[in-house]
Amino acid sequence: MRKTISMAIAAAALTLSGAAFAGEQYVDGSGYAVSGYDVVAYRGLAQAPVGGAQPEAVKGKAQFSAKHNGATWLFSTAANRDAFKANPDAYAPAYDGHCAYGIAKGGKVPANPHLWRIVDDKLYLNITKPVVGFFEQDIPGNIKAGKMNWSRLEAQPASTKAVPSF
Repeated sequence: MRKTISMAIAAAALTLSGAAFAGEQYVDGSGYAVSGYDVVAYRGLAQAPVGGAQPEAVKGKAQFSAKHNGATWLFSTAANRDAFKANPDAYAPAYDGHCAYGIAKGGKVPANPHLWRIVDDKLYLNITKPVVGFFEQDIPGNIKAGKMNWSRLEAQPASTKAVPSF
């Protein structure tokens, strides 16, 4: 049963991978990378143990913005914006902000900024709560698969789909 659900989510992930987008970074209808949430602020949140719900992401503000990877990023403070500008790759999520489990399974799909985990100092986002469970069943294996798939997927256009409600 669990394998069937996993296969269905993987199929949905491949179906949702999007059409052309001007840049590589995933940007949803908000017009901002990571839906306008502050990627530096994740580092100050108390990360929940595997299986637990993460704290809510911190919303950025338009007055604290930066450009990177073809997208506009928002931050909650000038200090966070400046930290990002000094080293954006240290804070930007893996896979240009696409769902980490989707990449592990072979497709670019959107990610939800509230479904996050930092592993080995890298931010990973996922699409839905059930997908977080699948990602967390084998975090090292999914990251390894994601890295292998990313070499093929990175050049593909970013997803243009909204995060689905399922």
